[in-house]
Amino acid sequence: MFSLNTILANHYVKGVIIGVLVAAPIGPVNILCVRRTLVHGHVVGLVTGLGAALGDTILGAVAAFGFGWIIGTLTQQELWVALLGTVILAVVGFKTMLREPPELQMSPDPRSLVGDCTSATALVLSNPITVLSFLPVFAAFGITTTGQVGFNEWMLVLGILTGSAGWWAALVALVGLARYRLTREMLAWVNRVTGALILFCALYLLVVAVRLQVGWM
Repeated sequence: MFSLNTILANHYVKGVIIGVLVAAPIGPVNILCVRRTLVHGHVVGLVTGLGAALGDTILGAVAAFGFGWIIGTLTQQELWVALLGTVILAVVGFKTMLREPPELQMSPDPRSLVGDCTSATALVLSNPITVLSFLPVFAAFGITTTGQVGFNEWMLVLGILTGSAGWWAALVALVGLARYRLTREMLAWVNRVTGALILFCALYLLVVAVRLQVGWM
């Protein structure tokens, strides 16, 4: 029989846990995924979550494959990347707050699913803090990056995709339970609160970037 230590030593299992740890903290994508699930249904919410999982996986691959030059570039240009992310979040936040309260959609518009997915991926990739957050998590799990891409590295990345996607699927399923209890007035408040939270995330990202740039602790 396999012991717990043996199971946790597996790179795929480590990747699953890391994927959940990276995806779970409340952030703009979580907020956006919750809103889209409430307004547009499970399919749109799940597609948004999968887009976020794809972004997490791309950044996890950058860290797992030891692409130090990419991480170095992101670190050096962190302020500008963060400013870009701030602008994206601010636009999304304002548009969400000012949007008219929607009617509940019984079926998703297939033409918008690609946009729902790619917008979530773009939000994840626009936050330089995400890729840097992988490094201490890798260290906590005893994962070292040598720049060589082998079987263990691919299994780690696959695990990150599985863990992140699993988190988003669970979140959508949980939020979807409350969807049909909402009225149009309640949906208007969903827009306002969601937009305000996304704007707060934009402000937080900007403050963190400025603090790092000027060397404040």
